[in-house]
Amino acid sequence: MSTPDLALDHLPAVTLPELEARAARLTRVDRKYLLTYEEAEAVTAGLPADVAALEIGGRRTFGYESVYLDTPAGDAFAATAHRRRRRFKVRTRTYDSGACWLEVKTRGPRGTSVKVRRPRPAGAPDGLTGEERAFVATTLRDAGIDPAPVDRLEPVLLTRYRRATLYLPGDGARVTVDTALEWRDPAGRSRDATGLAVVETKTGATPSAVDRLLWAGGHRPARISKFATGLALLHPDLPSNRWHRTLRRLDATPTPTR
Repeated sequence: MSTPDLALDHLPAVTLPELEARAARLTRVDRKYLLTYEEAEAVTAGLPADVAALEIGGRRTFGYESVYLDTPAGDAFAATAHRRRRRFKVRTRTYDSGACWLEVKTRGPRGTSVKVRRPRPAGAPDGLTGEERAFVATTLRDAGIDPAPVDRLEPVLLTRYRRATLYLPGDGARVTVDTALEWRDPAGRSRDATGLAVVETKTGATPSAVDRLLWAGGHRPARISKFATGLALLHPDLPSNRWHRTLRRLDATPTPTR
């Protein structure tokens, strides 16, 4: 059964150019919360009146598909699982509009997340070209990370989900709400978490109004990574202590109905 999109028609709209101009947040503090679908509905229904929803072509929820790359030895996963300071993620991301990007995420000062990206042709293979590998290597080197693994990167995980993006003008921040999460690996293993939503606030150093709203409702930041948690779901032999509680919730939450 498919997951219904969240109801966001009560919110004012913000266009993509406006959102990028006011709250691009490529360097930011990310806080993730794992909610049931019903809890996410309650949060979006109780947002402050000035919060706006991204709207493109009359739609407010959009399909995302990301392909994560790692080495055969799992260098990127291991760095995430063991919370290494110099960890990184490399992925391609395709939007249902057809736009596609190659993205590299690293850790900046004081726990910030730094994302560097470049466009790639729609429908391009999941593997990287020589030019794209050079871009990833340069990005890692600039972040103080050894680029040696870049030549061995290959697709290891595909994720799909539906995303709504909110703009908080009072904080200059954005919030994403992801539903209908699915994971698949090249061997055909697959899992989903259709009964849950990942709410992620992307702010400066100061928590946003949505963080405070979530805290007031008893929600606290959760340990979840679509990349690492997805791999741990599909491969129970991988180290997963960091995400033990998250994995239990993913296994236990039923699909929502409406």
